[in-house]
Amino acid sequence: MLDGVTSAHSRRAYSVALDGFIEWWERDGRPPFAKSTVQAFRAKLAADGLAPATINLRLSAIRKLAVEAADNGLLDPDLAAGIGRVKGAKRLGVRLGNWLTLQQAQSLLAAPDATTVKGKRDRAILAVLLGCALRRSELAGLAVEQIQQRDGRWVVADLVGKGGRVRTVPIPAWVKVATADWLDAAGIETGPVWRAVNRGGRVWGDGMTEKVVWYVVEQYAANAGLPEIAPHDLRRTCAKLCRAGGGELEQIQLLLGQPTRSRAHCGVLVEACLVRLRLVLVAEYRLGDQRILWQLTEEDGTPGVTRDGRERR
Repeated sequence: MLDGVTSAHSRRAYSVALDGFIEWWERDGRPPFAKSTVQAFRAKLAADGLAPATINLRLSAIRKLAVEAADNGLLDPDLAAGIGRVKGAKRLGVRLGNWLTLQQAQSLLAAPDATTVKGKRDRAILAVLLGCALRRSELAGLAVEQIQQRDGRWVVADLVGKGGRVRTVPIPAWVKVATADWLDAAGIETGPVWRAVNRGGRVWGDGMTEKVVWYVVEQYAANAGLPEIAPHDLRRTCAKLCRAGGGELEQIQLLLGQPTRSRAHCGVLVEACLVRLRLVLVAEYRLGDQRILWQLTEEDGTPGVTRDGRERR
């Protein structure tokens, strides 16, 4: 059944859902695979206190199993149709979500020790999450070859996101500085951007998993006094700051890789995001012995550089 699911994330979620259903089904005496059985499983999930979204996801996997079984002659089509009519859990209201303020984002970016190789890597990871609004999977799979210049601006080109949607993501100047600092320190010229760093500061391996991204955010959020912050919260923070800086909703949707009502704006993605989305975010870096303060406040995305309180344009 899982072979008919195209998305890797959906396959993983469906696999977990079906494993849980089969485990419950065996404990319950292996009742017939029918609508009443699925309804009983739904009641059990609700009694366990699972969120409506989780319940509906698991019911979707069971409905998919019933359809595939009926198509392959393993289940009566009427039973499969009955299972498909099992109602999901109601979702009342909209979750607010979590995001950082400007000051909290500054504290998080300043948490890594930029004098070490690992600190440079972790600072670059946080910068990309905050400045480019990438998902964990998109960040973990980022390659050096995708970081390109288009019309004099740095972008992540042809990024394949959720649902197979392809987009080009603009890279703010301060994010590019942090990323280049890590790549230079690690000596990486091609291949995956992110690599493992051992305790001696030696870079090794050929990539990094999504779990490492989660651990990096969790570690430095705790150090900055920001508990319960997840990588997706940084993506949400980027959208919030872009909106506060005057960005339009459709442009932010394009930046995040979310579907919009019209596809006509896709051709102006890079220019629109870089010109109109004013990401007012201050990041402090230590490059060598000089302290440089980068601040993105201008509409054209050009960073102002402040040294000792004086701004250079």
